[in-house]
Amino acid sequence: MQSQIIKKVEPAFWWADMKYNQVQVMVYGTGISNYTPVVKDKLVRLVSVDKSENKNYLFLNLDFSQSTAMNFEIKFKKKGVLNDVTINYELKSRKKNSALREGFDSSDALYLITPDRFANGNVSNDIVAGLKEEKIDRKDNYARHGGDILGIIEHLDYIENMGFTAVWPSPLLTNNMHKQSYHGYAMTDFYEVDPRFGDMESYRLLSEKMEDKGLKLIMDQVLNHCGLEHWWMKDLPFKDWVNYQEYFEEGKELPYSNHKRTTNQDIYASEKDAELMTDGWFTQEMPDLNQKNPFLAKYLIQNSIWWIETMNLAGIRQDTYPYPDKNFMSDWAGAIMEEYPNFSIVGEEWSYNPLLVGYWQTGANNKDGYESNLTSTMDFPMQRKIIQGFNEEETWETGLVKIYEGLANDFHYATPKDIMIFADNHDMSRVFTQLNGNVKHTKMALGYILCMPRIPQIYYGTEILMNDFDKPGDHGLVRTDFPGGWSGDEKNAFTGEGLNSQEKEMQSFLKTLLNYRKDSQALHHGKTIHFAPEDGVYVLFRKSEDEILAIILNKNKESITLDLNRFSEIGLNGESVKNIHSKEEFIWDKELNLSSEGVYIITTKL
Repeated sequence: MQSQIIKKVEPAFWWADMKYNQVQVMVYGTGISNYTPVVKDKLVRLVSVDKSENKNYLFLNLDFSQSTAMNFEIKFKKKGVLNDVTINYELKSRKKNSALREGFDSSDALYLITPDRFANGNVSNDIVAGLKEEKIDRKDNYARHGGDILGIIEHLDYIENMGFTAVWPSPLLTNNMHKQSYHGYAMTDFYEVDPRFGDMESYRLLSEKMEDKGLKLIMDQVLNHCGLEHWWMKDLPFKDWVNYQEYFEEGKELPYSNHKRTTNQDIYASEKDAELMTDGWFTQEMPDLNQKNPFLAKYLIQNSIWWIETMNLAGIRQDTYPYPDKNFMSDWAGAIMEEYPNFSIVGEEWSYNPLLVGYWQTGANNKDGYESNLTSTMDFPMQRKIIQGFNEEETWETGLVKIYEGLANDFHYATPKDIMIFADNHDMSRVFTQLNGNVKHTKMALGYILCMPRIPQIYYGTEILMNDFDKPGDHGLVRTDFPGGWSGDEKNAFTGEGLNSQEKEMQSFLKTLLNYRKDSQALHHGKTIHFAPEDGVYVLFRKSEDEILAIILNKNKESITLDLNRFSEIGLNGESVKNIHSKEEFIWDKELNLSSEGVYIITTKL
């Protein structure tokens, strides 16, 4: 009887000894609101039961503040029905020191992976019966290609040896959509791993293997929307579970977001613009969730905490951060940081205006008093400045000065070193494409990103100059298969087989710098001093008690002599130094010959 009536219990279990101990359990089943839930265990208190307009839902509010790790029964009784419907609910023991887990910070380097395009470790799950997208086609940039969780697990040695310390896979939850389900951002079940990627056990195994290697696991989450094929879209619990729900249910033309993210801060913004920004659907295939509904708000907060605890996460990357209700977002991040004070969350604010990016970081001095509780934001403004700086000719107001002035905007940020910088990601052209195929400029951009006061993120394949020249900006092409991730690939970037000299050189360049970065306190937390670009050369220094690093960006195609007296305040005069890539050692004296265009990273650590 239970299997016929109760179809979903979310969350399916919880933990004892959590600060978050007032838990809302959503029960979905045929006519379940006609039943009366009863909990008789003395260590668990059923505080209240809420019904919705839909008789197929019940929301049980359970108090676990006095509970220990245990199993208990929730019985559902109905007058006139002889047999109770019973579910067994588990309160698990937490992992030791779970609340004190460390997030990611400026000592880390994140590797962003699109799992479907990284490596196919298990061909038997390429096509799963019953799911709507039924094909694998590696020639179709928008079809599934078969990459999975096992493929990541099998190449953790590569990731570790490259020098990365954290991995951010794009979403791994079920996307039972008819097409383009590979990217993961149209979730159809918030508590289920997509079986084409694996299952809960393979996700746990990934987490465990990463922990064994000292790698941190970041989860990509989406609070703003779900996929149109989400199971609840066929039977919504409330009349306001998704925004513009009446339009959807009546088959009317849907209002879409105007994407005017400035309405979150704009003191002149009209109510109409602000409402359309947050309430409009993201796309026709992605219903916009209404976080102002208190039951959905709690559902989403609990879902994030559940995944952190279940998968031993070190961080969350939150998609489309400015699109949901911003007061809810503050509550969401606040609840997570209350439970895990050392945790990290990075939010995607795709804006090139540092004023907007800075607004979302915790500790920002916002005139409206808004506190986000968000530890990190994504540095789209600096990413654009870096691309401009290398693509432009050197003049008084173009070229490297764009990068210099971009970094000077750090006075606006609450904690600049906690912001995430990147050369590219899964939603934009590859950096090699953005920099017009210039290998030297690509090295310079990546060298700068890995040395500036930020948390750096590198997109898979950047290390071997993957590109989208054939159709710049095309998402399917940007998310190209990583060579060697499939049996029979002609090239194998994991082993180096088939890579050309430029690809191998870039891979080696990044590997050297990433591994050096692991133990450099100057790069992790050191003081930053930079000098305005002169004669096509921009110099930035990072200083700690045990090390000074000089990062020199030289755009001159001919040999140039750099006057080192200009940098005397740094205190390097007469010091022995070494180029971390060439291994050349020399004395930092009056001048330095820069023989060619490129990046020079010089350290006092010999």
